[in-house]
Amino acid sequence: MSRRVNLPGADELFRPTKPMPPAPAPPPVAAESPSESPDPVLAEPTGGSAPVEPARPRGGRSGSGRVRHEEKITVYVSTDELLALEQARLRLRAEHDLAADRGRIVRAAVSMALEELAHKGADSDLLRRLTGS
Repeated sequence: MSRRVNLPGADELFRPTKPMPPAPAPPPVAAESPSESPDPVLAEPTGGSAPVEPARPRGGRSGSGRVRHEEKITVYVSTDELLALEQARLRLRAEHDLAADRGRIVRAAVSMALEELAHKGADSDLLRRLTGS
């Protein structure tokens, strides 16, 4: 009897990183008018009413907000900046019951800075910080 251990191969250990091809879409359902849609989320609003939003999960908490991202960058921060980011993450959890990881906080901050730059231009905080004025 051999004492060699049979180990699984790489194909059995690692999953593919590329998304699977989408399943074929079901044939479209012909509805006579949008207001007759059986699903209120899919129905288009009529008149001046606001669009119908999907129901939130029960328990008073919304979803985690996690989104799959296709691109990646590496950002180097100082020890003080990392500590401040971690304190902000903990404050969001303690004071606002929001469990957000550091990446989500950074993406939100980048989004806010880019929106402000687009709206305020030369008067934006981002431009002021980058130019040192």
